[in-house]
Amino acid sequence: MGDISRCNGNATVAGECRRKSFWYEEEIEQDLRWCYALNGILHSGESQYQDIALLDTKPFGKALVIDGKLQSTEIDEFIYHECLVHPALLHHIKPETIFIMGGGEGSTAREILRHKTVERVVMCDIDEEVVDFCRSYLVANREAFFNSRLKLVINDARAELEKREERFDVIIGDLADPIEDGPCYQLYTKSFYESILKPRLKEDGIFVTQAGPAGVFSHTEVFSCIYNTLRHVFKYVVPYSAHIPSYADTWGWIMASDSPFTLDSEELDSRIRQRITGENRYLDGKTFASASLLSKAVRKSLDKETQVYTEGTAKFIYGHGTCHKIRSGLQQEMN
Repeated sequence: MGDISRCNGNATVAGECRRKSFWYEEEIEQDLRWCYALNGILHSGESQYQDIALLDTKPFGKALVIDGKLQSTEIDEFIYHECLVHPALLHHIKPETIFIMGGGEGSTAREILRHKTVERVVMCDIDEEVVDFCRSYLVANREAFFNSRLKLVINDARAELEKREERFDVIIGDLADPIEDGPCYQLYTKSFYESILKPRLKEDGIFVTQAGPAGVFSHTEVFSCIYNTLRHVFKYVVPYSAHIPSYADTWGWIMASDSPFTLDSEELDSRIRQRITGENRYLDGKTFASASLLSKAVRKSLDKETQVYTEGTAKFIYGHGTCHKIRSGLQQEMN
């Protein structure tokens, strides 16, 4: 590629002036930033807990950003949410009751409610303003919010599970990444999994959580530690991953249970046909089989991981929210 410079406010490549664009920028590592050209800012605001923005990006459509961290985009969110939801529900013999930790966006509930066996879904998110925001602006999930099987609870997931006596077939962790001083990192700890979450699962219950970046270089941020932590709590633990284009990385999920995961790809496909309304865009039996075959580098690293996630030894995703600064700068330019 040619050198990039500035020409009368327009970016130039190899001397050719190009039309000026507005950009959203997120710092992924100290020396690495990921930028998206924007058509505009659709909405922005602040809740008691978080800074929220809905951006109209040129490459990925609508993008939800919380505390300066991209959560999902309308073009590829189906990859993340199908991977988060369907493997756990399909491996369960008959998932009827589901508890979502977080999930205020509504996409996780949307995918769960496609399962014909599901009778009740409890979605517990701490931030009512984020839930209301997503219900208003994310049209694709609006139907899920009004489904009679969904019970929305505004509370801290830890406190909600502590006070409940019922047990669930599947618990899903659709939480924000563990960020230093953020509201969620305590929900990745061994003490939480062992003392609060696991007792709320039925005997054959399954837990699954998003577990951060899982690339060859990025998986040591939190993915390997969360995996090792769950190995100390559950008998059977399955890590898997998929590339999410808008995240500019491979993303990881971890599924755990005291019952073994025995289904092969053909059996998963059979359950998909029998149980799920509509067609998955990403996940089928072979895709999951591939997703759970991690690269040599990541497998070796996970095998050697010794750190257990505790409040005293917590690991965090790099960076912290800066969306409000970016938003203000963009609004000034666009005005």
